[in-house]
Amino acid sequence: MKQQITKLVLASTNQHKLIELNAMFSQYENDANATHHHQIFSQSEYSIPPIAETGTTFIENAIIKARHSAHHTKLPTIADDSGLTIAALNNQPGVYSSRFAGNSATDRDNLEKVLDLMQKIPNEKRQATFHCVLVLMLNENDPTPLIAHGFWHGYILTKPQGKNGFGYDPIFFVPTHNCSAAELPTNLKNQISHRGQALQKLRDML
Repeated sequence: MKQQITKLVLASTNQHKLIELNAMFSQYENDANATHHHQIFSQSEYSIPPIAETGTTFIENAIIKARHSAHHTKLPTIADDSGLTIAALNNQPGVYSSRFAGNSATDRDNLEKVLDLMQKIPNEKRQATFHCVLVLMLNENDPTPLIAHGFWHGYILTKPQGKNGFGYDPIFFVPTHNCSAAELPTNLKNQISHRGQALQKLRDML
């Protein structure tokens, strides 16, 4: 049977997210022996101008990005807005996770800022949650976008561990597996992470 392939645009230039999402879609579709497959392309291939993420929630920002990308590409668009919330920091960095240490901050800059702010926080108060909201819009005027929310509970470590993953993964301890997110094998992380959970919910909707 011939495979049907749907092209989606990811409203992001983050190559880590693009690789993760394509790997996750492929894994789920192969496991389900699906005849309909999705292939995701970065919006960087379409010379899309940047858009300000002015929302105060992950859902608002994901919709802003999805609508903007769909407007310029005229293609179905999937947008991801994700971040880390830490109870002891009043749920910071939240929607500012990717720019917590400044607009031009690197992953390492953001990670080190969290570690610095958490220096005096005792182990029993280092709870944290990764959130991921995925929004799929068929076009810029789609009145009923698909919205999926995944979350992953853990704790903030006192120093980085592991070399896999990206962002805050090296300091996010996963109690169910007794290691950091950056120490998990990629396939396992894709199954249990916030993004993996959100994508599974989105796949179920599709």
